[in-house]
Amino acid sequence: MKKQQRGYARQDRVQEQIMRELAELTRTGLKDPRAGFITITEVELTRDYSHATIWWTVMNSSTREVTAEALDNARGHLRSELAKRIKVFKTPELHFEYDESLERGMSISSLIDQANSEKPVQD
Repeated sequence: MKKQQRGYARQDRVQEQIMRELAELTRTGLKDPRAGFITITEVELTRDYSHATIWWTVMNSSTREVTAEALDNARGHLRSELAKRIKVFKTPELHFEYDESLERGMSISSLIDQANSEKPVQD
């Protein structure tokens, strides 16, 4: 996931709007029982608005694979619903990617805690 170096532009606003709308759609509009509690963490939109990479995570990591399948199956439905809600020339194709940053952060935190508990305190 990359952060843009330029100022706050239309593309940034569209990315934020897509993120808000998809968060709402996955919460209320996804009828697939396999989909867990999905959190949309980031949206990256190409310059021509033709593709959007949607970074997501779930509360229960054991449901990650079935949630990914549910999102892939709902991709067309989510895109058509998104087209009704946002005003862009072309609604982007949606590409869903699992966001592992939360898991990596928790892993690093536990390693730090483990290292701190093993290290003897010296004064």
